[in-house]
Amino acid sequence: MGILTEDMQRIVREQRLGYVATICADGTPNLSPKGTVACWDDDHLIFADIVSPGTVANLRHNPAIEINVVDPLVRKGYRFKGRATVLTEEPPFEQILAFYRQRGTANPIQAIVLIQVERALPLTSPAYDLGATEEEVRQRWLHHWTSLWHLSSEIEA
Repeated sequence: MGILTEDMQRIVREQRLGYVATICADGTPNLSPKGTVACWDDDHLIFADIVSPGTVANLRHNPAIEINVVDPLVRKGYRFKGRATVLTEEPPFEQILAFYRQRGTANPIQAIVLIQVERALPLTSPAYDLGATEEEVRQRWLHHWTSLWHLSSEIEA
């Protein structure tokens, strides 16, 4: 059995958006959202380099990486720590490229980042520490997002 449990894979599959932390050459942190995060197998995550020159440069200098994927309604997710490899032609580049094309990614893909997950930990909102149920948290954030969308619609009208 790999590191990525069924629930971890479900969250990644459903959310797709992950926040990727890398280390710049000067030692400072870099955080970048990636909308192509996916599970490749039970031990690897991937994302496509569509417009990620800073992230890719950082990973070529230092392959340490952390990706956070969170369901914004229930405020639960996972943090994945590991080591990244930037693929541009070598296997499994073509297989992963085909995966993204089948999924509907039309943007030009410069490279694929393959992450060997070494550790995965849960992320949860402090609301759960106070006794809130998942349904209560979901309803609270659903109300928040719905009111923002309604406000946005009113502004546009």
